[in-house]
Amino acid sequence: MSQSDEKGAGSNVNDSGGESVQIPTTQAPKKSWWKIGGPDVSFAAVDPVVAVSSSSSTSIKEDIETSGGQTVQGSVFDDSKAAALYQPVEKYEGRHRFDPNATWTEEEERKLIRTLDWRICLPACMMFFALQLDRGNISQALSDNMLSDLNMNTNDYNNGMSIFYCSFLFAELPSQLISKKVGPDNWIPLQMSLWSIVAICQMKITGRTTFYITRFLLGLCEGGFIPDVVLYLSYFYKNKELPVRLAWFWTSYMTTSIVSAFLAYGILRLRGHGGMEGWRWLFAIEGGLTGLIGVLSWFYLPPSPTQTKAHGLKGWFRGKKGWFTDHQEVIMVTRILRDDPGKATMHNRQAITPKLLWESLKDYDMWPIYLIGLTWTIPMTPPANYLTLTLKSLGFSTFNTNLLIIPSSVLFIIQLLFWTWLSEKVNQRFLVGLFSQIWVIPLLIALEVLPTEFAHAQWVRYAISSLIVGYPYVHAILVAITSRNAGTVRTRTVGSSLYNMTVQASNIISTQVRAPHPSPLLTIPPLTHLQIYREKDKPLYRTGNKVLLGLAAWNFCLFIGAKAYYFWKNACFLSRLWTKASLLFPSKREQIWDSMSREQKLHYLETTEDKGNKRYAISEIHSLLKLPTYTWESQA
Repeated sequence: MSQSDEKGAGSNVNDSGGESVQIPTTQAPKKSWWKIGGPDVSFAAVDPVVAVSSSSSTSIKEDIETSGGQTVQGSVFDDSKAAALYQPVEKYEGRHRFDPNATWTEEEERKLIRTLDWRICLPACMMFFALQLDRGNISQALSDNMLSDLNMNTNDYNNGMSIFYCSFLFAELPSQLISKKVGPDNWIPLQMSLWSIVAICQMKITGRTTFYITRFLLGLCEGGFIPDVVLYLSYFYKNKELPVRLAWFWTSYMTTSIVSAFLAYGILRLRGHGGMEGWRWLFAIEGGLTGLIGVLSWFYLPPSPTQTKAHGLKGWFRGKKGWFTDHQEVIMVTRILRDDPGKATMHNRQAITPKLLWESLKDYDMWPIYLIGLTWTIPMTPPANYLTLTLKSLGFSTFNTNLLIIPSSVLFIIQLLFWTWLSEKVNQRFLVGLFSQIWVIPLLIALEVLPTEFAHAQWVRYAISSLIVGYPYVHAILVAITSRNAGTVRTRTVGSSLYNMTVQASNIISTQVRAPHPSPLLTIPPLTHLQIYREKDKPLYRTGNKVLLGLAAWNFCLFIGAKAYYFWKNACFLSRLWTKASLLFPSKREQIWDSMSREQKLHYLETTEDKGNKRYAISEIHSLLKLPTYTWESQA
């Protein structure tokens, strides 16, 4: 049930016995300025009379407790005729466990979520740890004089990283389409095994050409891993539960930076053993560790909540009886589909056809999120990528350099968890995302205006760079918005890839912008552009920091613009119900829907050609919002 329904005039809610329970009328509370745009809601119930069960969502705060201690949770399945329009497809893997009338206790659901956190989310975090271990150990390799050992310079490194991001980017969508066909539980372990082989082969790099080749192959094998895992997690978690799990997912990403710093501290000391440099040992050992995790993952990952029983070697770690009872499987499937019926529009081994792919690509309501993904991390990426090189140039030793990156990683984790939690607490996403740019702008200004030489300059620049690297990381919030706004499995599959592709493109842009003399190896825009952090600009990179400041200002406008777009879009009536009045009175859309009779709502759902997030009965999460009426006040 939406918050606006909860706050409206007194309404009757039927319990499971058919008796009417009066919900007290409450006056709309005053909202602080950071509540601009109103709260977020999901599927709107067709009928204001919603079903009551003992099931309780631990994440949906809009649920209303009746006098009997039960929890009211509206869904599209509350009306039998409307429910028929949202039934799972025939081959949906959880169809046999779906029961719209199922009941369970709050404690049962909490216990089940804890089990999922340990058995699904934790392994996903470990797999991301493996990804970042092989993707990010290039920073530790640089601190061990890898470039000088290979007779390469900073520009060669930039080109190699651009090649990596290009191959990573172009592999995203094909990888996701393969994953949708064969299942993430099969494809993810195979990906990990393949990139671990390439990672180990990096120990044999002899120069610029082999560096470029291994970077290309590594990106090709790793591309698509992140959206694959996001799609996989969406099979098990509700929309409002996903951001926190994704926050832990990216926490493992930064935890890798901390752990790998300690690993590198020891492994790099092997320089000279076996006639190899320390960075060669680093690639070999950490690549082997990833390969082991990949193989174990194939024996472990279940295809879905209802498919945890082992079949032969596949799923050997799960056992023949599986993890869950029949009742627990009913809870998992039913709570997921009550939250988002669109998750049952395809089964987990169903390929996305070219037609479905095209439908997802042209979903313009997802484009603002993609546009943000293209640039929002750029102001922070070059300082992060070059932190080890910057520390080396400032006079720190190899081993001190690797230890000095740990504080920024710890700050990064704290900020990631805090801002993700806050976004759910205040029910805002884009406005919370703004703080990533608000944080970095004064720090970039400080780097730009500080004199070249002054007392304790080394430590001051280190502190500022560490604060930039430990910025508010709102990536988990944006990934969750992409998943929640999708409305269908095919849009969620494609949308997750497209958003991640824009993020990878931002990594390319962060090292390449407008070049008078572009590298002949890189002829694809925006690769034919000047590197933001150039060889001649080091170690302070003042010119590059000016570019980053401009991009941060641009991103500030993007977050505001996206919020405004969804605010405006929510104000408009969907499916031929557009009026000028809706632009002036944003709450009009909700009033129109709520004023429609049950028969009118059902007629719309039965006859509309709108699909997924275009259906009128659905408010697109984060900011295709239902807007309550409230007065403004400044926050004290």
